[in-house]
Amino acid sequence: MGKIISIVNQKGGVGKTTTAINLSYSLAVLEYKVLLVDADPQANTTSGYNIDPNNVKVGTYECLIQEANAEDVILKTNNKFLDILPANIDLVGAELELIQVRDREMVLTKQLQRIQDNYDFILIDCSPSLGLITTNALAAANSVIIPVQCEYFALEGLGKLLNTIKIVQKSINPKLSIEGLLLTMFDSRLRLCNQVVEDVRIHFQDLVFDTIINRNTKISEAPSFGLPVLEHDVSSRGSHDYLELAREVLQKNGKTRIEEPQSITV
Repeated sequence: MGKIISIVNQKGGVGKTTTAINLSYSLAVLEYKVLLVDADPQANTTSGYNIDPNNVKVGTYECLIQEANAEDVILKTNNKFLDILPANIDLVGAELELIQVRDREMVLTKQLQRIQDNYDFILIDCSPSLGLITTNALAAANSVIIPVQCEYFALEGLGKLLNTIKIVQKSINPKLSIEGLLLTMFDSRLRLCNQVVEDVRIHFQDLVFDTIINRNTKISEAPSFGLPVLEHDVSSRGSHDYLELAREVLQKNGKTRIEEPQSITV
């Protein structure tokens, strides 16, 4: 049964979608079967794999309002180990429509349970909010990855998010755990970045991933080509960082099929 990991932070611009795109592809390159679920109405994860959201007629929205089954919506990518459940702007309406649905927090859980055995990992890219769609993602997940940008306001709102996770654990999903806090957009030349890393590691200790995602031009460029950074430039620092993150996720979950991700070619 595949592990479901939601990538969540109600603060925007911290690297959720970037992490969803590049971690999913890195795991797929390492030959683990991955499903990437776009649960953000902005649909940047969908476009990040060169799929035009305007051409997505059936996606996450239809799954959430129960007009479609997830297995009928999934699209293939150019990596045989990676599938995507795409989104379009219609997903905005799901927040309101779910209010009228019975067991509204569990809709995505029921959808993913039917296909969970087909994958090693299911990654969910969440929107920068704590609404019903994100609640569905937390209810469905086994764990969460929380990207934390290395900047002054990094810890702002993090306490609220952790409190939300505790509420979900108590009321909806007692098995939900924290996979890890992921430090992103790190620039070793900046004193502030180094201070944020130190503060986060002091406060959260073992909850913080060893891997840090460095600020890298190739990571920023890749979405404009509709590509993950590994496919855009396999030799870049960004590619190395996300392969290291994939390795660390595999180690945390007792999966060590491939021990040297640096040797992987795309």
